[in-house]
Amino acid sequence: MKKNKKISVEQLEVGTFIRLPVSWKDHPFLFGSFKIKNTAQIEIIKGLGIKDVFFDPDKSDIEPVTSDNINTPKTDEHTLATLKEEMLLQKSEKIDQQQKLKRDLKKTEQQFTRSVAMMRSMVSKVSSRPLNAVNEAKELISNMTNMLLNSDNLGLHLMADAKNDEHIYHHSLNVTMLCMLMAKELGWSREEVEIIGIGGLFHDIGKLKVPSTIINKRVPLTTPEQNFIKQHPLMSINFLKLADSFPEEAKPLIANHHEFLDGSGYPQGLKADKLDKLSQLIAVVNEYDNLCNGANHNKGKPPSVALGLLYKNYKTKLNTEYISKLIKMLGVYPPGSIIELSSGQYAMVMSVNLQQLLFPNIVVYDQLVPKELAPIISLQDEGLSIVRSLPAAALPEKIHNYLNPREQISIGISQN
Repeated sequence: MKKNKKISVEQLEVGTFIRLPVSWKDHPFLFGSFKIKNTAQIEIIKGLGIKDVFFDPDKSDIEPVTSDNINTPKTDEHTLATLKEEMLLQKSEKIDQQQKLKRDLKKTEQQFTRSVAMMRSMVSKVSSRPLNAVNEAKELISNMTNMLLNSDNLGLHLMADAKNDEHIYHHSLNVTMLCMLMAKELGWSREEVEIIGIGGLFHDIGKLKVPSTIINKRVPLTTPEQNFIKQHPLMSINFLKLADSFPEEAKPLIANHHEFLDGSGYPQGLKADKLDKLSQLIAVVNEYDNLCNGANHNKGKPPSVALGLLYKNYKTKLNTEYISKLIKMLGVYPPGSIIELSSGQYAMVMSVNLQQLLFPNIVVYDQLVPKELAPIISLQDEGLSIVRSLPAAALPEKIHNYLNPREQISIGISQN
């Protein structure tokens, strides 16, 4: 990797990748670092009143010219002024769009936070006021179903990290929302969408009966501890016996969310012929979320890696139709993915429009742009492409802190 070096603006050529040494607000370009596309951009840079820029040889198509070999075609002043005005207007529009997207993200995050609080309240009422708990759960699921079934323009958004004592609720909501969204995409009935939704909410409630010393243990569990924690699906069913109004149709998927088609799952080692389609669907989504967020004391995987592992390693264990549907639904780069762009920049996927899977909305690292103003852009609008996905740990520390990759991947669904 070659080191960036300072070069004169007189040496710039189309194809050189540069970083401007001025504040983001003091130039008309969307980024402070970019590859020069045309000679007009060179003249606009010269008009900024700067003498030098930083040149990145690794991201450039061409070396800068020497002072003896400068032959940049000139653009007439009127054309140049018009172009600069258009760029400033476009930048202003982009900032407005980004601010709107940020407001939408914030709104979705607030809805998710409210759902977490509601779920915590419901779980606490199961033993003392079970009818209230089940009615509240049904209302939450009914509202979510209305949104899912009545909107063709849904998006998946990356939510804030879970607090230490809320992982079970974040996981349960992730599983609930993805299961319901997949059920919709699979063409299931409203009743089935709601059954898998309420089952998803309560599928891990039995873990509340597992001592925190086991749940939070940092070293591998002993065999007795593993066997104990593997009983949590049945503990969930026992917990829900207190609520006689809980839908009977949702209980099998709660009991079976860790069962595999080949009989290698738990707690009962059931095979495919004993597992209904709702049980098979929640098993796929539950495994995906556990891969992303870490389970059984394994470290969480990047979302794109988790999808790849499901596809490669679970063909005999999980329903392959549902795996394929999950991959198609989330896209190659789900929310939370860390990516490298064709421009050489790093970014994090913030949201996915389910109608434009190949063009997620991303937040881009640019050291000249303040973190709070970090542009959230659409890949489609910018003509950029994704080169690769990479683990957050591979990022340099300053980029990691800027993008702030989530330790826990939580997903919120919104109407775009």
